[in-house]
Amino acid sequence: MQTNAVRVRNLRKTYGPRSVVDGVSFDIARGETFALLGPNGAGKSTTVEILEGYRRRTGGEVVVLGEDPGAAGLDWKARIGIVLQSTGQGGLVTVREQLRQFAGFYPRPRDVDEVIAAVGLEQQAKTRISRLSGGQQRRVDVALGIIGGPELLFLDEPTTGFDPHARREFWELIRRLQEEGTTILLTTHYLDEAAQLADRVAVIANGRLQAIGAVDEIGGDEARIPIVRWTEDGVVREARSRDPFDYATALAARLGGAPAGLEIVRPSLEDVYLELVEEAHSAASVTEPQLEADEDVAPEPAR
Repeated sequence: MQTNAVRVRNLRKTYGPRSVVDGVSFDIARGETFALLGPNGAGKSTTVEILEGYRRRTGGEVVVLGEDPGAAGLDWKARIGIVLQSTGQGGLVTVREQLRQFAGFYPRPRDVDEVIAAVGLEQQAKTRISRLSGGQQRRVDVALGIIGGPELLFLDEPTTGFDPHARREFWELIRRLQEEGTTILLTTHYLDEAAQLADRVAVIANGRLQAIGAVDEIGGDEARIPIVRWTEDGVVREARSRDPFDYATALAARLGGAPAGLEIVRPSLEDVYLELVEEAHSAASVTEPQLEADEDVAPEPAR
């Protein structure tokens, strides 16, 4: 069995003169939860669609579960699960009926009732999907994504529109899948979600990979320097310092006392992410915004 579930080398996707994905490379280990982060138009959705076999690449090497997704057949497709941001599943059937139908599409599906229990919908098994809450319908989406017993699960913005309680419940569901050894590729705009669920994260902007690493290491040492923040003359100010307590002490001495709103914080994943994206945009030499392919070009079926 191969160590990596996904191998990407120098991935490129262009539309005429427009480069949407430009030289992206990364690996995803088996059993790992990997978060691919980036602003709208960064190239992340195009990258994921290439890995799923929905879009053809212009260049580079892509190997997913040992095969090129652009040429893989039905046997390979039965080994992956996909949870789209919006599925639009019909609501006239019950949860169990929908899962039974989808289970018939796979050679070795998981037990329907086992999956219903795994997503916490035992009490709603006989309920029409249209009558479920938004959070419960999202659980149905996940159930459909895992009914085939996938080795690799793609999660696209899985908790968009969730209230805080529903998000926390969904995270627990994903953690159970992680414990079962499922490899997960997550895209999300919620940075706290990536911090909670991912083993490693990658940040993509302007079609290029800006950084990759463990949640508490990405961006390197410079990005992790503590921040001293305070309010002075009605203005919120901040400074980075490797000795934040000494800096705060000197600041208080200069101002004749501790300033209002004084705090020392360790940069979060969101802080690091925003800094990386800002740096990427500042360094970009293009004069036109680079749009993701799925924002202005219809999806291409892989050959």
